[in-house]
Amino acid sequence: MKLGDVFKGWGRILMGYQPFLSIEITRSCPLHCPGCYAYNLTHLSGIGSLKDMEDYRDRRLIDGVLSLVEKYRPLHLSIVGGEPLLRARELDILLPKLSAKGIGIQIVTSGVTAIPDSWKGITGLQIVVSVDGLPKEHNARRSPATYDRILKNIAGTPIIVHCVISSQMTGHPGYFEEFLEFWTGQPEVEGIWFSFFTPQKSEYNTENLGIAEKKDVLRELTMLRPRFPKLYLPDPVVNGYLSPPSSPEECIFARTTLNYSSDLITTISPCQFGGDPDCSQCGCMATAGLAAVGDHRLFGIVPLHAIFSVSGKIGENVKKKREKE
Repeated sequence: MKLGDVFKGWGRILMGYQPFLSIEITRSCPLHCPGCYAYNLTHLSGIGSLKDMEDYRDRRLIDGVLSLVEKYRPLHLSIVGGEPLLRARELDILLPKLSAKGIGIQIVTSGVTAIPDSWKGITGLQIVVSVDGLPKEHNARRSPATYDRILKNIAGTPIIVHCVISSQMTGHPGYFEEFLEFWTGQPEVEGIWFSFFTPQKSEYNTENLGIAEKKDVLRELTMLRPRFPKLYLPDPVVNGYLSPPSSPEECIFARTTLNYSSDLITTISPCQFGGDPDCSQCGCMATAGLAAVGDHRLFGIVPLHAIFSVSGKIGENVKKKREKE
């Protein structure tokens, strides 16, 4: 994130708006991925599963999303699910409208269906495709969104590959090097992101990496950076993974992002994971990146996270005043 974007976000906070908005645009998904936080019963803090939520199609979905955007005026909107491309018809109408408002848009997809040609060239649109390791592991976990299907569906469309590192990828020498070689070689791939599985508190999950394993993976990826320029893993993000915020209250990403479920009414807290995430083991790339931003000292003196904290209190008062008018 550029410092200019940070100041734009700061301005949004002061005005009582949300810099970042995330919407689960549908509850539906043809995949059954191990460890998927969206379908974890803790995700919606005990009120049910995402599969139980209402979701919309056609005009009601389009108008609902635009209403939230008008209300919160975000700099950036993440469209997630479920599988967002199951609502491609509605997105055909929404994406140009969002782009015209100057909003950065990120769609996170499994790549299970083809990305429409009409989306190419939409200003501010970024398509992120989730890939869980090399074909053997990925295809077993993410069928029907297999490697072959993803490659067919992304043909000619610029994408970012996002891999959430989990335990089944470790202990195999050269694993990440092979992963980077394959996806770097695909002309559609503009960047490769890695994050780590984030568990809920008191939850034992075989997906999770211990701190020693995480350090080993980060050391290996750091050594691979010079060979693979598409890999996005700057030192501040590495440091963010090794020193995550101690709680949602200390997490800039959690505090500046508002997350909505598919009924466009229910909010997900304290962050996109919902429930009671174990912040001490947070592997979210956005959290790591914004933690690094928060540690930046304005004029070498005041850390930005302190400015965000004060601005948030001011913005909340401005928001309450505006709502009364």
